Amino acid sequence: MRLSLMAYTFYPMLQRGVMDEFGYLETIRYRYGLRAADLWNWMLDSIDDNHARVVQRALVERELELVGLSVSGPTVWADDLNAREYNHRNLLTHLRAAEILGAKTVTIEAGGQYDALTYSDEQFDYFVTRYREYAQRAHDNGYRIGPENHYGPELVPAEMRHLCQAVDHPGFGMVLHTREWIGEDAHRGTEMLAPWIMHVHLSDVPSHEKMVDTVTTLLNGGYAGAWSIETEQGASYAQAGLMIARVRHILEGWRHTVD
Repeated sequence: MRLSLMAYTFYPMLQRGVMDEFGYLETIRYRYGLRAADLWNWMLDSIDDNHARVVQRALVERELELVGLSVSGPTVWADDLNAREYNHRNLLTHLRAAEILGAKTVTIEAGGQYDALTYSDEQFDYFVTRYREYAQRAHDNGYRIGPENHYGPELVPAEMRHLCQAVDHPGFGMVLHTREWIGEDAHRGTEMLAPWIMHVHLSDVPSHEKMVDTVTTLLNGGYAGAWSIETEQGASYAQAGLMIARVRHILEGWRHTVD
Protein backbone atom coordinates (compact mmCIF):
# COMPACT_ATOMS: atom_id res chain seq x y z
CA MET A 1 0.00 0.00 0.00
CA ARG A 2 1.53 3.30 -1.13
CA LEU A 3 1.84 6.11 1.41
CA SER A 4 2.58 9.72 0.60
CA LEU A 5 2.59 13.14 2.25
CA MET A 6 0.79 15.90 0.37
CA ALA A 7 3.04 18.89 -0.39
CA TYR A 8 0.46 21.38 0.93
CA THR A 9 1.49 20.26 4.42
CA PHE A 10 4.63 22.36 4.04
CA TYR A 11 3.01 25.53 2.68
CA PRO A 12 4.13 27.72 5.65
CA MET A 13 7.71 26.55 5.11
CA LEU A 14 7.35 27.40 1.42
CA GLN A 15 6.14 30.90 2.35
CA ARG A 16 9.15 31.40 4.64
CA GLY A 17 11.54 30.30 1.90
CA VAL A 18 12.83 27.24 3.76
CA MET A 19 11.14 24.61 1.57
CA ASP A 20 10.81 24.13 -2.18
CA GLU A 21 9.84 21.22 -4.41
CA PHE A 22 13.29 19.66 -4.14
CA GLY A 23 13.38 20.01 -0.37
CA TYR A 24 9.95 18.38 -0.28
CA LEU A 25 11.17 15.42 -2.34
CA GLU A 26 14.23 15.03 -0.11
CA THR A 27 12.04 15.21 2.98
CA ILE A 28 9.51 12.56 2.02
CA ARG A 29 12.12 10.19 0.60
CA TYR A 30 14.89 10.40 3.20
CA ARG A 31 13.27 11.78 6.35
CA TYR A 32 10.18 9.57 6.16
CA GLY A 33 11.29 6.78 3.80
CA LEU A 34 8.31 7.18 1.47
CA ARG A 35 8.29 6.09 -2.16
CA ALA A 36 5.40 8.22 -3.45
CA ALA A 37 5.18 12.00 -3.91
CA ASP A 38 2.03 14.16 -4.01
CA LEU A 39 2.87 17.60 -5.42
CA TRP A 40 0.95 20.86 -5.27
CA ASN A 41 1.31 23.31 -8.15
CA TRP A 42 2.03 26.28 -5.85
CA MET A 43 5.14 24.48 -4.62
CA LEU A 44 6.53 24.25 -8.14
CA ASP A 45 8.77 27.17 -9.08
CA SER A 46 7.42 26.92 -12.63
CA ILE A 47 5.24 24.62 -14.71
CA ASP A 48 7.05 25.24 -17.98
CA ASP A 49 8.45 22.24 -19.82
CA ASN A 50 12.09 22.77 -18.84
CA HIS A 51 11.40 23.04 -15.11
CA ALA A 52 8.95 20.14 -15.19
CA ARG A 53 11.71 17.99 -16.71
CA VAL A 54 14.12 19.01 -13.94
CA VAL A 55 11.56 18.01 -11.29
CA GLN A 56 10.82 14.77 -13.13
CA ARG A 57 14.51 13.88 -13.05
CA ALA A 58 14.56 14.64 -9.33
CA LEU A 59 11.66 12.22 -8.84
CA VAL A 60 13.48 9.51 -10.80
CA GLU A 61 16.75 10.07 -8.93
CA ARG A 62 14.93 9.53 -5.62
CA GLU A 63 12.94 6.57 -6.98
CA LEU A 64 9.68 8.36 -6.24
CA GLU A 65 6.36 7.78 -7.99
CA LEU A 66 4.24 10.92 -8.45
CA VAL A 67 0.81 9.70 -7.33
CA GLY A 68 -0.85 13.11 -7.53
CA LEU A 69 -0.57 16.70 -8.70
CA SER A 70 -3.08 19.09 -7.14
CA VAL A 71 -3.87 22.25 -9.10
CA SER A 72 -4.93 25.33 -7.13
CA GLY A 73 -5.89 28.56 -8.85
CA PRO A 74 -7.47 27.87 -12.24
CA THR A 75 -10.85 26.16 -11.96
CA VAL A 76 -13.02 24.71 -14.70
CA TRP A 77 -15.79 27.26 -14.13
CA ALA A 78 -15.58 31.04 -13.92
CA ASP A 79 -18.58 33.33 -14.25
CA ASP A 80 -16.83 35.55 -16.78
CA LEU A 81 -16.43 33.93 -20.21
CA ASN A 82 -12.96 35.38 -20.78
CA ALA A 83 -11.82 34.15 -17.37
CA ARG A 84 -13.22 30.73 -18.21
CA GLU A 85 -11.19 30.56 -21.40
CA TYR A 86 -8.09 31.78 -19.58
CA ASN A 87 -8.56 29.06 -16.96
CA HIS A 88 -8.96 26.47 -19.71
CA ARG A 89 -5.65 27.42 -21.31
CA ASN A 90 -4.00 27.48 -17.89
CA LEU A 91 -5.33 24.01 -17.05
CA LEU A 92 -4.03 22.63 -20.34
CA THR A 93 -0.58 23.95 -19.38
CA HIS A 94 -0.89 22.16 -16.05
CA LEU A 95 -1.88 18.93 -17.81
CA ARG A 96 1.20 19.23 -20.00
CA ALA A 97 3.35 19.62 -16.87
CA ALA A 98 1.62 16.63 -15.25
CA GLU A 99 2.45 14.51 -18.27
CA ILE A 100 6.11 15.46 -18.16
CA LEU A 101 6.20 14.84 -14.41
CA GLY A 102 4.53 11.45 -14.80
CA ALA A 103 1.62 12.17 -12.44
CA LYS A 104 -0.89 9.35 -11.94
CA THR A 105 -3.74 11.67 -10.93
CA VAL A 106 -4.40 15.40 -11.38
CA THR A 107 -6.83 17.37 -9.24
CA ILE A 108 -8.75 20.01 -11.20
CA GLU A 109 -11.32 21.91 -9.14
CA ALA A 110 -14.77 22.52 -10.63
CA GLY A 111 -15.17 26.07 -9.28
CA GLY A 112 -18.30 28.08 -8.59
CA GLN A 113 -19.71 29.66 -5.45
CA TYR A 114 -18.21 28.53 -2.14
CA ASP A 115 -21.58 28.49 -0.37
CA ALA A 116 -23.63 26.91 -3.19
CA LEU A 117 -25.12 23.45 -2.74
CA THR A 118 -26.04 22.77 -6.38
CA TYR A 119 -24.71 23.67 -9.81
CA SER A 120 -26.73 25.59 -12.36
CA ASP A 121 -27.62 23.79 -15.59
CA GLU A 122 -25.14 25.98 -17.45
CA GLN A 123 -22.35 25.15 -15.03
CA PHE A 124 -23.13 21.45 -15.02
CA ASP A 125 -23.20 21.14 -18.80
CA TYR A 126 -19.91 23.02 -19.05
CA PHE A 127 -18.31 20.79 -16.42
CA VAL A 128 -19.32 17.65 -18.27
CA THR A 129 -17.95 18.95 -21.58
CA ARG A 130 -14.63 20.14 -20.18
CA TYR A 131 -14.04 17.24 -17.81
CA ARG A 132 -14.65 14.77 -20.66
CA GLU A 133 -12.13 16.65 -22.77
CA TYR A 134 -9.52 16.62 -20.00
CA ALA A 135 -10.34 12.99 -19.13
CA GLN A 136 -9.77 11.85 -22.70
CA ARG A 137 -6.38 13.54 -22.76
CA ALA A 138 -5.54 11.99 -19.39
CA HIS A 139 -6.68 8.54 -20.52
CA ASP A 140 -4.57 8.81 -23.68
CA ASN A 141 -1.53 9.61 -21.53
CA GLY A 142 -1.98 7.12 -18.71
CA TYR A 143 -3.39 9.17 -15.84
CA ARG A 144 -6.75 10.37 -14.48
CA ILE A 145 -8.19 13.80 -13.68
CA GLY A 146 -11.05 15.07 -11.56
CA PRO A 147 -12.23 17.37 -8.77
CA GLU A 148 -11.77 17.11 -5.02
CA ASN A 149 -14.55 17.56 -2.46
CA HIS A 150 -13.22 20.94 -1.36
CA TYR A 151 -16.00 23.53 -1.51
CA GLY A 152 -19.44 24.35 -2.86
CA PRO A 153 -21.45 21.55 -4.51
CA GLU A 154 -18.31 19.38 -4.58
CA LEU A 155 -19.01 18.82 -0.87
CA VAL A 156 -22.50 17.42 -1.48
CA PRO A 157 -22.30 13.67 -2.18
CA ALA A 158 -25.36 13.57 -4.47
CA GLU A 159 -24.01 16.46 -6.58
CA MET A 160 -20.57 14.91 -6.89
CA ARG A 161 -22.06 11.53 -7.81
CA HIS A 162 -24.30 13.17 -10.42
CA LEU A 163 -21.24 14.81 -11.99
CA CYS A 164 -19.24 11.57 -12.01
CA GLN A 165 -22.13 9.69 -13.59
CA ALA A 166 -22.59 12.36 -16.25
CA VAL A 167 -18.91 12.58 -17.23
CA ASP A 168 -18.75 8.77 -17.37
CA HIS A 169 -15.18 8.44 -18.63
CA PRO A 170 -12.38 6.05 -17.60
CA GLY A 171 -9.96 8.98 -17.41
CA PHE A 172 -12.14 10.76 -14.86
CA GLY A 173 -12.42 10.29 -11.11
CA MET A 174 -12.51 12.26 -7.90
CA VAL A 175 -10.02 12.96 -5.13
CA LEU A 176 -11.42 12.29 -1.68
CA HIS A 177 -10.58 14.68 1.13
CA THR A 178 -11.60 12.64 4.15
CA ARG A 179 -12.56 15.62 6.30
CA GLU A 180 -15.10 17.02 3.85
CA TRP A 181 -18.73 16.13 3.11
CA ILE A 182 -21.87 18.11 3.94
CA GLY A 183 -25.63 17.64 3.76
CA GLU A 184 -27.98 14.84 4.62
CA ASP A 185 -25.77 12.22 2.95
CA ALA A 186 -22.53 13.41 4.56
CA HIS A 187 -22.29 10.29 6.74
CA ARG A 188 -22.22 8.05 3.66
CA GLY A 189 -20.56 10.32 1.12
CA THR A 190 -17.43 8.18 0.84
CA GLU A 191 -19.49 5.06 0.30
CA MET A 192 -21.62 6.80 -2.38
CA LEU A 193 -18.56 8.00 -4.31
CA ALA A 194 -16.36 4.93 -3.80
CA PRO A 195 -16.59 3.77 -7.45
CA TRP A 196 -15.04 7.04 -8.68
CA ILE A 197 -12.40 7.73 -6.00
CA MET A 198 -9.02 7.74 -7.74
CA HIS A 199 -6.88 9.31 -5.02
CA VAL A 200 -7.20 10.02 -1.30
CA HIS A 201 -6.06 12.88 0.92
CA LEU A 202 -6.27 11.70 4.51
CA SER A 203 -6.86 14.57 6.90
CA ASP A 204 -5.37 14.45 10.38
CA VAL A 205 -8.54 15.94 11.93
CA PRO A 206 -10.82 12.86 12.18
CA SER A 207 -10.63 10.58 15.18
CA HIS A 208 -8.83 7.26 14.96
CA GLU A 209 -12.17 5.45 14.76
CA LYS A 210 -13.40 7.72 11.95
CA MET A 211 -10.23 7.18 9.95
CA VAL A 212 -10.46 3.41 10.42
CA ASP A 213 -14.06 3.53 9.16
CA THR A 214 -13.03 5.58 6.12
CA VAL A 215 -10.12 3.29 5.23
CA THR A 216 -12.33 0.22 5.65
CA THR A 217 -15.07 1.71 3.44
CA LEU A 218 -12.57 2.51 0.70
CA LEU A 219 -10.79 -0.84 0.78
CA ASN A 220 -14.06 -2.77 0.86
CA GLY A 221 -15.14 -0.68 -2.13
CA GLY A 222 -12.07 -1.77 -4.09
CA TYR A 223 -9.86 1.28 -3.70
CA ALA A 224 -6.33 0.47 -4.86
CA GLY A 225 -4.76 3.91 -5.10
CA ALA A 226 -2.27 5.71 -2.89
CA TRP A 227 -2.93 7.02 0.63
CA SER A 228 -1.71 10.58 0.72
CA ILE A 229 -1.63 12.32 4.09
CA GLU A 230 -2.59 15.98 4.26
CA THR A 231 -1.72 17.26 7.71
CA GLU A 232 -2.99 20.55 9.03
CA GLN A 233 -1.21 23.43 7.33
CA GLY A 234 1.88 24.24 9.35
CA ALA A 235 2.46 20.81 10.86
CA SER A 236 5.92 20.21 12.21
CA TYR A 237 8.19 17.45 10.90
CA ALA A 238 7.37 15.47 14.04
CA GLN A 239 3.60 15.90 13.61
CA ALA A 240 3.80 14.78 9.99
CA GLY A 241 5.85 11.75 11.06
CA LEU A 242 3.26 10.83 13.68
CA MET A 243 0.49 11.02 11.08
CA ILE A 244 2.43 8.76 8.72
CA ALA A 245 2.90 6.22 11.50
CA ARG A 246 -0.80 6.45 12.40
CA VAL A 247 -1.96 5.76 8.85
CA ARG A 248 0.56 2.98 8.35
CA HIS A 249 -0.69 1.34 11.57
CA ILE A 250 -4.31 1.49 10.35
CA LEU A 251 -3.46 0.06 6.93
CA GLU A 252 -1.35 -2.74 8.36
CA GLY A 253 -4.09 -3.56 10.86
CA TRP A 254 -6.64 -3.83 8.08
CA ARG A 255 -4.34 -6.02 6.01
CA HIS A 256 -3.82 -8.41 8.91
CA THR A 257 -7.59 -8.55 9.44
CA VAL A 258 -8.24 -9.74 5.88
CA ASP A 259 -5.23 -12.08 5.60
